[in-house]
Amino acid sequence: MTGYAQASAGSPRGTLTLELRSVNSRFLDLAFRIADELRALEPQLRERIGERVSRGKVDCRLTLAPGAQAQPELNPQALERLKALAKAAAEAFPNAEPLRIADVLRWPGVIAESGDEAILRATVDALARHALEDFVAARAREGTKLAAAILEKVRAMRARVEQVLPLVPQAIAAYQEKISQRLREAIGSADEERIRTELALFGTKVDVAEEIDRLRTHLDEVENVLRKGGPVGKRLDFLAQELNREANTLASKSASSAISDGALELKLLVEQIREQVQNLE
Repeated sequence: MTGYAQASAGSPRGTLTLELRSVNSRFLDLAFRIADELRALEPQLRERIGERVSRGKVDCRLTLAPGAQAQPELNPQALERLKALAKAAAEAFPNAEPLRIADVLRWPGVIAESGDEAILRATVDALARHALEDFVAARAREGTKLAAAILEKVRAMRARVEQVLPLVPQAIAAYQEKISQRLREAIGSADEERIRTELALFGTKVDVAEEIDRLRTHLDEVENVLRKGGPVGKRLDFLAQELNREANTLASKSASSAISDGALELKLLVEQIREQVQNLE
């Protein structure tokens, strides 16, 4: 399901901006684009997003615009690590040029912004919660429209099932008469018992009452799932597969071109439902 939200907040280090985007995906796929100095906040953001989102390819971007009061400072621990690395490198490559100040300042983690880490984490947490509220609301609005589209397809399937149902006994009777005539021509009119047995077996093979009953049951369940709301994508995925299975069986057991056409239309509607279901949470 697609969605978008953006939120900003001030922090001791400057202005933080969190941006969330999502596109359709059967599973939850999180991708983060976070400034190096904020990379430690990724697990916190991952946890917050996972609490509210269960499906979709979500792109999370967190940026920092330093404020006028944010004063850069040197990170003593990072400097010590860099000195140790520089010493080891100089022993390995004695003729190499020493590090310049510009090289040191560009080294990741050497420059640390002032500001309390706990305050920063609390600010990002509040920012994530606020952005997720808008993000989830946007996806819910889209989900409502998609649910309405799926219900429209369900109604179309119900109408097609009701059109096919009265055709079944007529088609079976007509086809049985045709088969009966061929059998009489093949084995003679004396063996009426065998003819009745063959017709009974044929009638069993082409009886689609169970398939139609299961189609109706699955359509009822689709409506129930959508009516309850909440995360419904995976459940509807399964129901769409079952609807497709019954439509395929109906087509394979068809005793007339009219029933075959109805089964084909049902399969097309099921495929349209499956495409819409991929977009739901």
